[in-house]
Amino acid sequence: MNSRITPLFLFAAMALLLSACSAKIYGTVRLIDTNMKPVAGESLKGTVVNMINITAKVEKASYSVMVDEDGKFESEKDAITEGTYKVEAARIGYDTETQTVEIGGSTRKKLEFELKKIPEGERKSISGSSSDVDKIINPGEVNIRPPGM
Repeated sequence: MNSRITPLFLFAAMALLLSACSAKIYGTVRLIDTNMKPVAGESLKGTVVNMINITAKVEKASYSVMVDEDGKFESEKDAITEGTYKVEAARIGYDTETQTVEIGGSTRKKLEFELKKIPEGERKSISGSSSDVDKIINPGEVNIRPPGM
């Protein structure tokens, strides 16, 4: 009788542990130069990872985290819900990179981003921009206005 209970108990314990796990998006960001080599001596602090759920209601559509000094990022517990996410890593002076991922109930997705440095002569200046389109720094950003504005 004990030999039947043990596997059943283990199965139930595993199912309980898996259901307690929340969905998570995590990974790393690297800065690279125009020759695809790592940029030496530049801190990753200030790099933002936006997680935009394109299938969720507005109040749960967007979540952002900052990258640590090692280039690692991780969503907080219960910040990510099921859906399709556009995940983008952005830093001033570098091209923004976007990846699309599907997240289920307890899915854990590891993403790796390589942000390529924009050559000095090709960077846009907000003050020198001639149109509103030129002033958009982060084209993937979700801007939601209340009705009537």
